[in-house]
Amino acid sequence: MLVFKFGGASVKDADGIINLARVVKKFERNELLIVVSAMGKTTNALERLTKSYINREDNVQVIFEEIKNYHYTILGQLFEHSDPIFDEVANTFVEIDWIIEDDPHDDYDFTYDQVVSIGEMVSTRIVNAYLNKAGIKSSWLDVRGYIHTDNNYREGNVLWDKTRAAISRDIPVLLQKSIVVTQGFLGGTSENFTTTLGREGSDYTASIFAACLGAESVTTWKDVPGILNADPKFFQDTVKFDELSYAEAIEMTFYGASVIHPKTIKPLQNAKIPLLVKSFNDPDAPGTIIKDGAVNQFPKPVIILKQNQVLLSISAKDYSFISENHLSAIFGLFAQKQVKVNMMQTSALSFTVCLDFDEERFKNLLLGLNESFKVKYNDHLSLITLRHYTAASQNELTTGKTILLEQVSRNTVQLVTRIKSG
Repeated sequence: MLVFKFGGASVKDADGIINLARVVKKFERNELLIVVSAMGKTTNALERLTKSYINREDNVQVIFEEIKNYHYTILGQLFEHSDPIFDEVANTFVEIDWIIEDDPHDDYDFTYDQVVSIGEMVSTRIVNAYLNKAGIKSSWLDVRGYIHTDNNYREGNVLWDKTRAAISRDIPVLLQKSIVVTQGFLGGTSENFTTTLGREGSDYTASIFAACLGAESVTTWKDVPGILNADPKFFQDTVKFDELSYAEAIEMTFYGASVIHPKTIKPLQNAKIPLLVKSFNDPDAPGTIIKDGAVNQFPKPVIILKQNQVLLSISAKDYSFISENHLSAIFGLFAQKQVKVNMMQTSALSFTVCLDFDEERFKNLLLGLNESFKVKYNDHLSLITLRHYTAASQNELTTGKTILLEQVSRNTVQLVTRIKSG
């Protein structure tokens, strides 16, 4: 039994969906569960729609029409207009119509999950319909009835016992009859509301299903030939890793490597299920395998770049030392506001952290911190992490940049930087 995950880049247009069907055709004799993300940049567009709706701006319908037209254009290239898939997609988009007709909910994160999740619901409807049209028998599955979470919207925590029971009860029987297509990134609460598992969480979805089903492997299909030492969009002369250990993959994702969601590896490692990262443009190429007992080799340092960072400096209003009590209060706020720390450093009078900038969460964090602390921050920064670094690689990456914060350990260097002005 195999689990495949196809990300947004693989289904961004009609050609991508046709190619997905070609890839799946090679494996149709296997029991196969396919996890699919929203198409192209749909999640980003739905995030803009959510913000516009929450802020009661005038362009809500304009953004929504752009999203619908993007999908209908792809539908028109894949199906006759009489095909039932047009009505299925229209009925799915109606769920957003129902939301934006009412006043915004007080909880931004709740609203975010109900709106943004529609991207996966639509993409999987389209993929499932096209597979069947291409002669590949497939069934559509609503993941929200199988991956059960708590009510921690935008970062749902999986209720493993309930999830495992639901998946084990139904999915093996379905897989004996056809390929199963379901949504990445989503879960469901006991009240039948939608949650999301964290941005780019479709990899995690695939690993949840694999762990619960005892899959032979998980393959995540990307627009790169495997896991590279750096993002080729930003760095030249990248090299591919043939294999990586679970431990190294966890370290890379912890520091922000975007090729795999951070929560993906643990369920697979616990069940000793290998993860393959392969190119959907060259499905026969070996890609990268993450597995137990892999030999890590690093011909070049691993470079992980996180942009849109904020460096936040927190100090006591009375100039007292930053104590354990202060840190406890600060981390309590971080947990409450669902803000993750990418890097931190403590001095006598201040506690400094580097964070991803999320406008809504950062605003709420500042409101909480300002009650008890003095707060300063710099934004529009980058965080560079070097694993298995050399002095030469560190110097090369910092040329032309101002370093605001630096941390060095045996294997890893982290640098908060900004471009030098003038």
